[in-house]
Amino acid sequence: MPNDILILGGYGNFGKRIARALSRHGLPLVIAGRDLAKAGALCRELPGARPLRLDIHDGLAGALAAERPSVVIHTSGPFQGSDYGVARACMAAGAHYIDLADGRDFVRAFSHLDAGAKAAGVTLVSGASTVPGLSSAVIDHLKPQFARMDTLDFGISPGQKAERGLATTRAILSYVGKPLRPFAGHPQPRGWQDTHRQTYPVMGRRFLSTCDIPDLDLLPAAYGFTSIRFGAGLELGFMHLGLWGLSWLVRTGLPIDLPALAEPLLAISDGFNFMGSDIGGMHVTISGTDHIGAPLTRSWFIVAKSGDGPQIPCVPAILLAKRLHEKDPGIATGAFPCVGLIKLEDYLNELKRFDIETFEA
Repeated sequence: MPNDILILGGYGNFGKRIARALSRHGLPLVIAGRDLAKAGALCRELPGARPLRLDIHDGLAGALAAERPSVVIHTSGPFQGSDYGVARACMAAGAHYIDLADGRDFVRAFSHLDAGAKAAGVTLVSGASTVPGLSSAVIDHLKPQFARMDTLDFGISPGQKAERGLATTRAILSYVGKPLRPFAGHPQPRGWQDTHRQTYPVMGRRFLSTCDIPDLDLLPAAYGFTSIRFGAGLELGFMHLGLWGLSWLVRTGLPIDLPALAEPLLAISDGFNFMGSDIGGMHVTISGTDHIGAPLTRSWFIVAKSGDGPQIPCVPAILLAKRLHEKDPGIATGAFPCVGLIKLEDYLNELKRFDIETFEA
């Protein structure tokens, strides 16, 4: 019989949602993290799940050797500036590995582990989240309508009341106002700048600003886009523009350590929840030419209500873990980013139980 699926940070913002979904699929789980009480509390909700005290920086290799998991899901970010120690430990233990990394450099260079993963006979997947997991699934869905895809404009705007993790907040603040590595169509980008507005079904107009994500490198390479733009936004305009203002202070060279302020800034943000909603979403707009050479633009939207937005980034890890645990031969061994690994139909099927709908235009 296959061994359990081990979730690092399994009681965290995304980990607990992944754990509940995998439990609904009847899969055996180990909920791992530094706080055994929190792990145990979640396990009491999940039939057959076991808690495990585990610190990824202390004794990980020994714990994996003892547990012998079939799959390890790594949700303990932030991944910006991290090394591949957890993935390497999984290789050594013969366990498949999935992470939810959004660190651009981390995911872009992840394929350097490919030879070792193939030699170990395991699959290592990085970036199993909304980007690039869902973004590439949407592109694959729209691609047959195009003879050539030229530009990609996409973005994410969560609802103010959606649960926000401290690690994600720190990750974004780490590059606000700072120069980013150039990407297609943008030779001198800066974090949380190029501020613009996007209209969504149900949600209305939201501000978006540049975020540093793996897709900026991965999607032009995979699909041939000559220009790409990604923005993330805060629902409350004054908060979004306040962070935009801070980005200009950082840009001018003031010694502001925004990541160190992540916890108080998150607390301040939470204090304004009464002014916002629990509705968030994502858009993907592709422009190019159709099969008779005429200009073509297509847009796709997903809108989550009732605070269900955080379920969306969990889906790639859920689907991939299930397939790897059940030894699906359709997933190759090796190390690669989560681009083109999930069909949009499967993605949306996993979300059917939530207050989520999609639109196309």
